[in-house]
Amino acid sequence: MTRVLIAGLVALIVSILAGPRFIAFLRANEFGQHIREDGPQHHFSKQGTPTMGGLLILFAATIGFLPTTHFRLQGLTVLFATLACGAIGFLDDFIKLTRARSLGLRGRWKMLLLAGVTAVVAIVAHHLHLSTDVYVPIADVSIPLSYGWYVFLFLIIAGASNGTNLADGVDGLAAGTGIIAIFTFTAMMIVSFVRSNSDPALRNLTKLDLAVIGAALIGAAIGFLWYNAFPAEVIMGDTGSMAFGGAIATFAIMTKTELLLVLIGGIFVIEALSVMIQVFAFKYFGRRVFLMAPIHHHFEMKAWSETKIMVRFWIVAGILCSAGFALYYRYYFGQR
Repeated sequence: MTRVLIAGLVALIVSILAGPRFIAFLRANEFGQHIREDGPQHHFSKQGTPTMGGLLILFAATIGFLPTTHFRLQGLTVLFATLACGAIGFLDDFIKLTRARSLGLRGRWKMLLLAGVTAVVAIVAHHLHLSTDVYVPIADVSIPLSYGWYVFLFLIIAGASNGTNLADGVDGLAAGTGIIAIFTFTAMMIVSFVRSNSDPALRNLTKLDLAVIGAALIGAAIGFLWYNAFPAEVIMGDTGSMAFGGAIATFAIMTKTELLLVLIGGIFVIEALSVMIQVFAFKYFGRRVFLMAPIHHHFEMKAWSETKIMVRFWIVAGILCSAGFALYYRYYFGQR
């Protein structure tokens, strides 16, 4: 347990202390955010705000994790997916900056690179002999997917990465909801580790390692949030938002709680669904369901402040994650 606290504290300190110099570096090199022309008009005031702040999160989390890990494959896989998805996001951000536009890496290339990340995660999952069944809580049944499970992994990783990316549109929104989601997985692993054996020397170190990487990400993200709260001094960009998606997706895969991601990543699911509903309604019915999508922009158009949207989305995320944790404790813990 001490390792979990140390990982989180080290990442937090590194993130907060490195923050000012990192932001100054981004400003000096003019790595500023480009705002979408079809977004809310008041967002143009954010034009030029330093972006790619996700690099700070990834750096601090790695520094917090490596000295405290037992180097179990599951924890290392979560770190890999986080860094790999963050690298895809970085490439997207870099293209936006070099071409001075709000559109970066083309969708097909994003999907291809995410398929590469999925392939590595799938190889690790096969090596660890993870079940290809998907457990459905409440119904208390397992659905065998066989080789289809590996396709399902791609849907999880790609869906989570794009969902978290869509949520990164209001200061503090993606960072805060990401922290709540990862905190939930971390709490699940801490409980599993403590209850894995009455003898501390015989407890499951894999569970501990997953808690350690979770704590490191939380500490790094809290340090980043210090500078990302409204009005943001730095924006995480796709570098950070896609890294969060990779992290929570791989947590779900490594812990065999795939369907709980619907609740633990519930805010990101809602953001993605709002875009799909908007596109479908406009294409087939010629009308919009929301004033603007993703859904946080809808509330901005209704004159909600960014702070109100951020806090209320945090509250909803907390409620959904609490439900996810309750289902884990009832149906997964001690049985799966």
